[in-house]
Amino acid sequence: MTQKVENLLKTVVKAADDKRAEELLALDMKGISLIADYFFIAHGNSDKQVQAIAREIKDEADKLGYTIKRMEGFDEARWILIDLGDVVCHIFHREDRSYYNLERLWGDAPNVDIREWITPE
Repeated sequence: MTQKVENLLKTVVKAADDKRAEELLALDMKGISLIADYFFIAHGNSDKQVQAIAREIKDEADKLGYTIKRMEGFDEARWILIDLGDVVCHIFHREDRSYYNLERLWGDAPNVDIREWITPE
């Protein structure tokens, strides 16, 4: 992972963690998907929390000069997709995360160890 991409992924993880996102997961999509090198998946327990997580990711990425290519689903707050180029973030409402189950869909993608970037509970 290049330093720039690692910094972007770290920024995303910390921003989501700051808003108390749950079950944070990063998947290494290199060689599996042409869309991005990494998928980040997390969920919130309410519409407001899902929006707060997405907003924090966007704001922190903006501060560091990363380009937000696209953000979809913000108003509905059930599944917000944030396209940061090398990293695509999927922020779900709890029920929708289990319904779409991206972890199973992309089960052949290795997990990225992000534990050191997350605040211990």
